[in-house]
Amino acid sequence: MKVKNSRMETLKMLISSMELGSQEEVLQALEKEGYKLTQATLSRDLKQLKVAKAASMNGKYVYVLPNETMYKRISKPRSAIEMLQTSGFLSINFSGNMGVIKTRPGYASSIAYNIDNSDIPEILGTIAGDDTIFIVVREGSSRQEVIDGLNMIIPNIN
Repeated sequence: MKVKNSRMETLKMLISSMELGSQEEVLQALEKEGYKLTQATLSRDLKQLKVAKAASMNGKYVYVLPNETMYKRISKPRSAIEMLQTSGFLSINFSGNMGVIKTRPGYASSIAYNIDNSDIPEILGTIAGDDTIFIVVREGSSRQEVIDGLNMIIPNIN
């Protein structure tokens, strides 16, 4: 099951960062990432992810994930393996007892889930979008205490 989860995450990264217009192109991209699979398996994976085809900016029809507007295409994508090895964290800023964490597209909900399930005493809760997490900081907690608590979830937060 781990292989499938890893493959599905890689597939999501590839679709959100590249313009892939055919299953053959997707299979080739997956193979470059170390996944050799059949067209039938890919077809099932695409169906499970609810992948659709939509016109890109240049008019070419490409695969897109649901709510594609939330997935920002980047001009110089890194390999999917490289992306999966990073936490997705970009920055954190505070205002009063609130904090805003910026992440790469698609990472906010999983990071927020980890924060909520880590029982960090300085954080009351989170709300996550696609690339932004809103955190409520417990009164009397310092910003450094929050960052120290988050360090076990987001290693590069300093």
